[in-house]
Amino acid sequence: MQKFKLKECLLCSFFIVGIVITSEAQTATAQEVSTERKKVEMVTNHGTLVMEFYNETPLHRDNFLKLVKEGAYDGLLFHRVIDNFVIQAGDPDSKEAKADAALGNGDVGYTIDAEFRPNIFHKRGTIGAARDGNPERASSGIQFYVVQRGVQNDSLLEVAEKRINNMLARHFAYQDAAYNELIASMEKAQEADDMKKYRKFSEQLDTIAKTYTNFNKYTVPETHRAVYKTEGGIPHLDQNYTIFGEIVQGMDIVDAIAKVKTNKRDRPVTDVRIISARIID
Repeated sequence: MQKFKLKECLLCSFFIVGIVITSEAQTATAQEVSTERKKVEMVTNHGTLVMEFYNETPLHRDNFLKLVKEGAYDGLLFHRVIDNFVIQAGDPDSKEAKADAALGNGDVGYTIDAEFRPNIFHKRGTIGAARDGNPERASSGIQFYVVQRGVQNDSLLEVAEKRINNMLARHFAYQDAAYNELIASMEKAQEADDMKKYRKFSEQLDTIAKTYTNFNKYTVPETHRAVYKTEGGIPHLDQNYTIFGEIVQGMDIVDAIAKVKTNKRDRPVTDVRIISARIID
C-alpha cells in the first residue's frame, strides 16, 4: 500500500504482481453453487469476529480457507484502519513489526483472479480482497479488508457511480491496443520504481480515461442503493475490488477497531492483533 498509494480510491496494499491463481471454479454456474457457506472464527485482541464466505467467489473463498488452515493469519495485525471506511489486515510482515514500521507491502507471492458478481456489492460488513493497481484487478493472495462505512444518501451514491465509471474507463483504456505504447512506458517506469515518470504516464492515461467511452457504463442497481441508504457501505469500490464474504457476528468489534487512534499511515498506535483464526463450519 505504500508505493503508488491512492488513498480510498485504490485499496492498494502492496507492490507485488506475482503468479495469478486460475481455476475452472470461476466459471461455475448458479446451479453449481452450494447454498451452504463456510465460516471462520477470527479472534482479535478487541474481540471475536465470525466471517462467512460466498460460494459465488470460490477462488477467494478457497484461498482464504487454505490460509486459515495453515495458520497464516495468526498473529498478524490490522495494519490499516480508517474510521467510516475500512479495517484492513493480512500483511505477513506485520507479525513481528516494530511500532514505527511502515506496513502494507507484505504478501504471499501470488495474486488471485478478480471475481466480480452482479449481486455482490460493498455493503457494510462485507469482506473484500485488497490489491495493488494492476490492470487485471487481481487480488492480493492474503490481504483483506472489512467494510465499516455507514449509510449513504442519493447525492453520495451519484458521486460513487461517477467514480466507478471513471475507474472502469481507466481499466478499459488500459486494455485498448491503441494505447499500448503509453502502457508499456508506464509499466517500464513502474518496474524501475521511477515515480516521476510513472506519475507522468499515469496522468496521461487519466486524461484519456476522462473521455473514454468504449465500455458499458455501470449504474448502481436500485436494490443496492436501498441497502447503501439503510445499512451503509462503500459503493465506489464496486466493480473494482472482489468481495468474497461478510461479517455475520462482531460488527461491534469492527466498529471498535475502526475508532482506535492511528498514525499518519493509518496504522493503529496500539497494535490490533489477530490472535487466531479457525474454520468453524
